[in-house]
Amino acid sequence: MKKILLITTLLISTLAASAQKNTSESYIEKFKDDAIRIMHETGVPASIVLGVAMHESACGNSSIAKNLNNQFGMKGGGSSVYYKHNKKVRSPYKQYGSVFDSFQDFARIMTERKQFSHLTDEFTHYDYIGWAKGIQRSGYAGSKKWAAQVLGIINKYKLNSLDETPVDQPQLVNKPQ
Repeated sequence: MKKILLITTLLISTLAASAQKNTSESYIEKFKDDAIRIMHETGVPASIVLGVAMHESACGNSSIAKNLNNQFGMKGGGSSVYYKHNKKVRSPYKQYGSVFDSFQDFARIMTERKQFSHLTDEFTHYDYIGWAKGIQRSGYAGSKKWAAQVLGIINKYKLNSLDETPVDQPQLVNKPQ
C-alpha cells in the first residue's frame, strides 16, 4: 500500500511539474502572433524574435522569463525584485509587463541601437540567416555557436514560415526608419 501511494504521489508531482513547463510547440503557438506583429511593425523577422526568445528563455521556462517576462536576458538600469521559493530575489534583469513588451524591447534594440540598427538596412524580414549571423557579429552574444543554435531552433520548428507574408496581408513596402 505504501509503495502504491508513493508511486502515485511521484506520478502526480511529475505530471504537475511538466504541466507548468512550456514546450517548444506551446511557446510557439502562444507567441507566434506577437512575433508576426513585431515583424510587421519593425522589420525584424518573426522567426528571429521567436527563435532568440526560445533560445534565451528556454521557451519561457527560465526564472527571469517566468518572473520578469524577460525573454531575452536583457539587463536594465536598476534592479528588479521577484520571489522564488518564498525568498526575495534581486535581479539586474529588466522586468516587463508582458512577454509582448519584452518582444517589443528586443525589436527596439535591434532597430534603434547603433550596434544593431544597420541590420534593418542590410537584411529584409525574409533573411533570418543574415539576421542571426548579423546579430552575433554585432556582439549580442559571446558564444561563437549562438547564431548556429538560434538557426537550429528556427529550422527545427520551421519558424521561417512565419516570415512569409500571407496572401491577404499587404507586403511591407517601406521599412521603418
